[in-house]
Amino acid sequence: MAGVVDVVPAVAAAAESGERNPCCANIKKGPGYSSPLEAMNGPREALIYVTCVYNGSNPENTRPDYLATVDVDPTSPTYSQVIHRLSAPNIGDELHHSGWNACSSCHGEPSADRRFLILPSLISGRIYIVDTATNPKAPSLHKVVEPEDIVRETGLAYPHTSHCLASGDIMVSCLGDKVGNASGNGFLLLDSNFNVKGRWEKPGHSPLFGYDFWYQPRHNTMISTSWGAPSAFSKGFNLEHVANGLYGRHLHVYNWTDRELKQTLDLGDSGLLPLEIRFLHDPSKNTGFVGCALTSNMVRFFRTADGLWSHECEVTSHLCCICGMASQVVISVEPLKVKNWILPEMPGLITDFLISLDDRFVYFVNWLHGDVRQYSIEDLSKPVLTGQVWVGGLIQKGSDRVYILEDGTESQFDVPEVKLYVWNHNSSVHSQFDIVRTSRPTAQAESGVSGRGNQLRGGPQMIQLSLDGKRLYVTNSLYSAWDKQFYPELVEKGSHMLQIDVNTDEGGLKLNPNFFVDFGLEPEGPSLAHEMRYPGGDCTSDIWI
Repeated sequence: MAGVVDVVPAVAAAAESGERNPCCANIKKGPGYSSPLEAMNGPREALIYVTCVYNGSNPENTRPDYLATVDVDPTSPTYSQVIHRLSAPNIGDELHHSGWNACSSCHGEPSADRRFLILPSLISGRIYIVDTATNPKAPSLHKVVEPEDIVRETGLAYPHTSHCLASGDIMVSCLGDKVGNASGNGFLLLDSNFNVKGRWEKPGHSPLFGYDFWYQPRHNTMISTSWGAPSAFSKGFNLEHVANGLYGRHLHVYNWTDRELKQTLDLGDSGLLPLEIRFLHDPSKNTGFVGCALTSNMVRFFRTADGLWSHECEVTSHLCCICGMASQVVISVEPLKVKNWILPEMPGLITDFLISLDDRFVYFVNWLHGDVRQYSIEDLSKPVLTGQVWVGGLIQKGSDRVYILEDGTESQFDVPEVKLYVWNHNSSVHSQFDIVRTSRPTAQAESGVSGRGNQLRGGPQMIQLSLDGKRLYVTNSLYSAWDKQFYPELVEKGSHMLQIDVNTDEGGLKLNPNFFVDFGLEPEGPSLAHEMRYPGGDCTSDIWI
């Protein structure tokens, strides 16, 4: 494969001249799709891989994390069920995010193959390489990159986000050093055989904090975000740590070819804990969004007409820094006045978001409030709310907490129940885990099955959108230490996975009452479900260049 440094000038030249991307000039194509719009016409998802955790931050845990394969084919007899579990060979990993060895950024490279899923372990520092191609329904472990090798070669630990590069290398953001200092964070490079290659960034060009990143070679730019110091977030959330500077509020802008940090964008008090970041999928567009969790703001960043990245904060109406990159808060979720909680106001806590492949809609979650939202972004500077559904949260009816309206009235949110169908057969034959979830309840009822409503636990956390944009999948675990703090019932009863039907014509969200994967009923006990990936790629893993 051509190296990233060699590819970028050719891509940029083609973009300027209007020619087709030279990476896509081969007759035989590589993984993924030639464009985001082509991806929207791809096959419907039949499987989805979900990272599942057994409380990696708990030293008393004795069960390994695992990768679950979930059947999402509505014509299948095992629809909405876990059909395979690949257990990690170690304890206490905290599987978290995942990525691919190859994606649509390698579409023009015929030798590339989307075969391996990359599974960084946030606590242990291991990186598991999983073969999903040999048997997509039953992935197998291919290789383990041990933390000792990573630390010895790079000093990096706490691996988080992984993206494949057009060179064949794998780039992984790491959030600190082995003792949890944020000052040791940076970007790990693995070669195509998953050997530790070194750091991606040049010496002296590490960000202030680490978390997510997205690159766009046509604009010769990579931007990364800021969670916090592992020594702070790994113990649970403490608001004092924000005031003490242990959490971030910056975007870090890199020159992609030089691998140098060029600008540091301070988002100010309106941009605390910027987590997920996405450019628009159209690689010619020089704009994108970042979700700021603690302040519950969606910030748009963009390049200015003079070609510079400059910063103007419309909320505070003054220059927040001199970094040279423009941003604006385009969506703000107001905190709710509440009773019976740890603070008098509760933020929404935007912990995940994504953009539809046609760049028409943004979807995000409010993990604490409990709602999932859909916004039209046809006017990028003025998104319009087009869909909203509550699927959990701390203020749902039946909880002790209430929110206070302007007139002083106390209220709670209505959260729908999802049907759960249970075999009534002899318990000596069917264990407590023999639960059937089906889209055909009538047929199940004829087979001796009773139905009951299932109350939704926790709050919506990770989301994944189908390629055609019509189905949104939702899990509810953020990170085991934070789950235990904010939603202790998740650790006790386990996560679940939901599916929301999406109206892509006029906008709108509706919970599918017949899809429910209950990770509280797993054979080894309740687990915490986090990120989701389709075998063929999706809108949060694939980058077009």
